[in-house]
Amino acid sequence: MTDSYDLYELEINGRTVNTPIALASMAGITDADYVLARKDNCGIAFIGGYSTDEPTIGAGKEMEKSGRAEFLSDDPIATIKEEVSKLKDSGVLTGLNLRGCEPQSFINVFNAVGKDVIYEIDAHCLQPAMVGAGAGEYLLKNTEKLAGIIRALKDAGAVVSVKIRAGVSDDDAALAAVIDDVGADIIHVDLMDFGTAKLKEIRNNCNILIIANNSINDFEAARDMFSHGADIVSLGRHADNATLSGIRAGIEVQAKESGWYNSPKQLCRGGDIRSLAFCCMPVKRCPLIPFLDKIGVSPKEYHDYKVESVAGTKLSPGESTCFGSLAWCCKSSTPCMFRDLSLKREQLSHREYMRSKRRLSEQIMKRIFDARKGIPAVSESDAEE
Repeated sequence: MTDSYDLYELEINGRTVNTPIALASMAGITDADYVLARKDNCGIAFIGGYSTDEPTIGAGKEMEKSGRAEFLSDDPIATIKEEVSKLKDSGVLTGLNLRGCEPQSFINVFNAVGKDVIYEIDAHCLQPAMVGAGAGEYLLKNTEKLAGIIRALKDAGAVVSVKIRAGVSDDDAALAAVIDDVGADIIHVDLMDFGTAKLKEIRNNCNILIIANNSINDFEAARDMFSHGADIVSLGRHADNATLSGIRAGIEVQAKESGWYNSPKQLCRGGDIRSLAFCCMPVKRCPLIPFLDKIGVSPKEYHDYKVESVAGTKLSPGESTCFGSLAWCCKSSTPCMFRDLSLKREQLSHREYMRSKRRLSEQIMKRIFDARKGIPAVSESDAEE
């Protein structure tokens, strides 16, 4: 059996993620038993959502009266602890989707449950009762409150995910930047009907792990999400074992063959910011130059980022290539005789080449986002002007 880390290089909270598939929370449905029935085909499971304080518990009761299934308890923390304990030896990384109005509501759960789970702030629920209580989508319109909850959890030592619904915030690009800047580890985005253009916009404005959700019911849909910025895909209503196992098998084949299971499209073909790893030197008028301008990176900075990032690596040489280094070469799926001559000379397979390009992408991303602190977010329309 191939090692999961070798395939995906995904680690959260000190644990290897077995496959980049998550189960999304669904109120009144996604609990420990639901996860255990699907544990062989998912790497992460977000159980809940759980209401954690009086306002959200009250809202949950109102929602239940209207016919919705909810997880309601007189002692929600005890319920959560029991559910977490059932999943302890499942092999699935557990996330808690939590509804709350103030930081202390989340901290109370953290103090009781500890650091072994992911704490997902539910800024996603659109039910009027929950929004009126000051939770769910309310947090997307009041980002200072959302930021306060993230900071409190991070200060306590938690791994933090934020579940959002695309199109609710006035500016999803700015929202993604805020969530990243205040220290969250994961953005879990329900893309609604916006699709991959919105996913790419979010990817271009944060350097944290992204889980993409909505209408992912086969491997082709998952692959589309991966190529536009997702690190993980999540399923809700379509999360039956037949669907999950098909997606898992497809991702595994992709990882074994390509070396980078979620590699982006090239920039000139609609790729996200990660695709800078595949771009050539900034010497001609192509999509690279305007993209660099929009994200606030000069051509010289981009050049230096790449040269410095590949120094001493297998991507540094490449005498037969267009610009004298594999740093400037395209994706392995694009035919190129000159690149392949250099790969043969360096005894580097296409798979290892793509793994090295992933490292390069990570280095470039770190340099860009470290330098971009305080710079306004870039919308998808801006990036494509």
